[in-house]
Amino acid sequence: MVVVEDDGELRKQMVQLLGTAPDIRCVGAFASGEEALKEIPGLKPNVVLMDIQLPRMSGIRCMAELKKLVPGLRVIMVTIYEDSDRIFKALKAGANGYLIKSSHALQILEAVRDVDGGGAPMSSHIASKVVEHFHLIGPSPEAEVNLSPREEQMLNLLCSGFLYKEIADKMNIKVTTVRYFVQNVCQKLHVRNRVEAVARHRAKSG
Repeated sequence: MVVVEDDGELRKQMVQLLGTAPDIRCVGAFASGEEALKEIPGLKPNVVLMDIQLPRMSGIRCMAELKKLVPGLRVIMVTIYEDSDRIFKALKAGANGYLIKSSHALQILEAVRDVDGGGAPMSSHIASKVVEHFHLIGPSPEAEVNLSPREEQMLNLLCSGFLYKEIADKMNIKVTTVRYFVQNVCQKLHVRNRVEAVARHRAKSG
């Protein structure tokens, strides 16, 4: 995996943290989006921890470009920002997970493992913003991009601070199913964004 973080001290701390996990191998660390775009395609990592607020090229733009160059790349956005606009710009641009920089070290390591296994790490704060977003914009005419009752139940439990294992127990499902639900919600955000963009384009064209 690779770290992209412009703060030198924090970048060093992240690399050191990843080095404590025997099942995680950090193959690079870069200070800018431009450097990341130049070097990461050759390294072909599975996962990137990406700072959202990089100098010049933003982390969101860098992620979008990298995903074109490295098929299957999984990106976790890491940031001090918790505002909805940044969260949804990142998720809708294809982020596979979103962590706050104040997250505990163990949470960061678990998030890396989770996203590498196909999951979509989402803190209780982010889950709250997702629920708020879907409620605010209302149901979509495209039924398949609305939240299912089970997905909403899962998100509400996440909002309450329950861990994946606890949610699995409460919903009588497997932890892998919880991960699937979270991943599917993120995918619906991506799809819904595209559906809304097409609808707006058609409305303007008409």
